[in-house]
Amino acid sequence: MRGTVRRYAERDRQAVLDLAPRLTEGVAPWRSPAAVRAAVTGWVVEALERADEPDRFVYVAELAGAVVGFVSGEQRSHWSGTSELYVGELVVSPQHEGQGVGRALLGAVTAEAARLGLASITLDTGAANAQARAFYRAVGFAEEDVKLTKVLGGMIEG
Repeated sequence: MRGTVRRYAERDRQAVLDLAPRLTEGVAPWRSPAAVRAAVTGWVVEALERADEPDRFVYVAELAGAVVGFVSGEQRSHWSGTSELYVGELVVSPQHEGQGVGRALLGAVTAEAARLGLASITLDTGAANAQARAFYRAVGFAEEDVKLTKVLGGMIEG
């Protein structure tokens, strides 16, 4: 990536929110699109509002003065009791995919994990999001858990 990755600043808010709908891609088809969009927008708003808390982070990727991606997350405990850095959201604008933006953002997350002395970074993505799953495999993530859903009829409304 030719740009920079830096901590989120309030001036980035609208650009980050404009990228949030990308988080709806690859969601299971039985989920309500309106409910999914509302949920992901809520996640991003919460991440931005809590970005300055000690155990949280939001980084933006900037190219030619424009925000082209972001990543947010927090330090938390895995159910096994170990601490880890959890990536809640990672988004790259469609126009900048394949240009190293996602890798650069994960580089900032990796540096954050190292700074905190953590041994792992975790994240979740939809099983139907083949593009994201391939990207995460390519940068060293391994699938650890599988969530299964039995839909009893129609679309699940939020």
